[in-house]
Amino acid sequence: MTDQSSDQTINQDSLSDTMSKSDQKKTGRATDAADLDINNLPDLLTVREVADLLRVSPLTIKRWGKRGKLPAIRINSRGDRRYKKEAVLWLLGMSPDDQPAE
Repeated sequence: MTDQSSDQTINQDSLSDTMSKSDQKKTGRATDAADLDINNLPDLLTVREVADLLRVSPLTIKRWGKRGKLPAIRINSRGDRRYKKEAVLWLLGMSPDDQPAE
C-alpha cells in the first residue's frame, strides 16, 4: 500500500512540474516583436511580422487585407501574403521619410 501512495506522490510531482513548465511556455511572439526594428524593416513583410509589429492577431491582418485597409501582395502558388513596408508605415501614421537616418 505504501508503494501505491509513493507512486501517486511521484505522479503528482511530475504533473505539477509539467503544469509549471506549460505555464512558463512562451510563444516567442514578444521576442519576435522586440526583434523587429522599425528603422530596418524589409521591403516586404509577412503576416506574422506585420501582426507582431502592430500587436494584433495575424487574422486581423488578413481581414484588413480583405477590406482594403492593408493591401496584400500574393506570392507563389499557395497565395502567401506579403505586405509592403510603406503600407505598414502608413498604417502606423508614418512615412518612409519619417524614419531617422542611421
